[in-house]
Amino acid sequence: MFALFLALPLVAAHGQHHQHAPVADVASEEWSKKYGDQHDLAYTGPLSFMHLPYAKCLEDASSAFDIAILGFPFDTTTSYRAGARLGPQAIRLGSGGGRQHTLSWGSSPFDLGARLMDCGDVPLTPMDNAKAIDQMEVAYSTLLERPVQGETESSTAAMAKDGKEHPRIVTLGGDHTIVLPILRSLYKVYGPVSVIHFDAHFDTSNTGGRTDQERISHGSYFDIAAREHLMTNTSIHGGIRQKMGQGKDMVDHDEAVGFAVISTEDIDDYGIQNIIKKIRDRVGTGPVYFSLDIDVIDPGMAPATGTPEAGGWTTREVRRIIRGLAGLNFVGCDVVEVAPAYDRAEITSRAAAGIVSDFLQMMQADEPPKPHGGPFLED
Repeated sequence: MFALFLALPLVAAHGQHHQHAPVADVASEEWSKKYGDQHDLAYTGPLSFMHLPYAKCLEDASSAFDIAILGFPFDTTTSYRAGARLGPQAIRLGSGGGRQHTLSWGSSPFDLGARLMDCGDVPLTPMDNAKAIDQMEVAYSTLLERPVQGETESSTAAMAKDGKEHPRIVTLGGDHTIVLPILRSLYKVYGPVSVIHFDAHFDTSNTGGRTDQERISHGSYFDIAAREHLMTNTSIHGGIRQKMGQGKDMVDHDEAVGFAVISTEDIDDYGIQNIIKKIRDRVGTGPVYFSLDIDVIDPGMAPATGTPEAGGWTTREVRRIIRGLAGLNFVGCDVVEVAPAYDRAEITSRAAAGIVSDFLQMMQADEPPKPHGGPFLED
């Protein structure tokens, strides 16, 4: 008892010490005076996309954003090589040096007024596909209902059923099945949306006659979305070059689902500008969702994917087309099927990160950027 009595003043003094501890004047310290801020380098700092502010937005309602990065680490409906559940982290790792102003856009994603936030990854079960798909839909819908906080407004209010602005989300996959719960969430806010789909494969496989367990895969989700009336009939593929086991029947079914097709070879026959025009004309002025499978890019430039197909578009061609689509009414985007176990020198994750950065610019721009020009503008 006597020992306890003697200890009480020490405890009190210890508590007072913490309550009144002096705060250092960082600006006057040697590091700050000589070198300034402790800024992150491309290869340092906490892991978030392009060093964006990070929050677990699903449990932190105070997290304010206009455009969010959200990871869906899911790959249990793949038909060939697994590993895309590691895609969100790989894309973030590839984004370290991506905040800078670029010649191609004439700006940085951070210059355009929208508040950007990395909302982390949704904790999806790898054991139960039905539950994981529900988790994705609930997570996406939850964030869609958050208030818009930034300095600028998108055009989403005019398209939304409730007439209000809604945040927009760039999702990092994950295998391509993640698009089904996303389209279900978007339907609640906007009704049917047009889809721009860049991929080596149609992903519209007919699910008729399949069991409930095998209906949903990364090659069939668009067929299910069409049966649920989640899309308009003005959607369009880009970069298709898959082998077709059902021949023309597969093409006919794809058209019935609501897609027009731009093949990989069309870029040689018609050129980038005509491809941009066809896409813009096809989707029109309604709400548009952009889904990009990294296998649209030739595997020589993006090998880390589950179902590679030789003969794809180059990274430069894909990004050039994306810039040409700025000004459409985008309500969301994704990059999927990055499986980093098959990568070399991070070339796939860096390509994917560059595309996500383009999406952040594209969703804020009113029109495509003008060509840099340089010496070509000189007389």
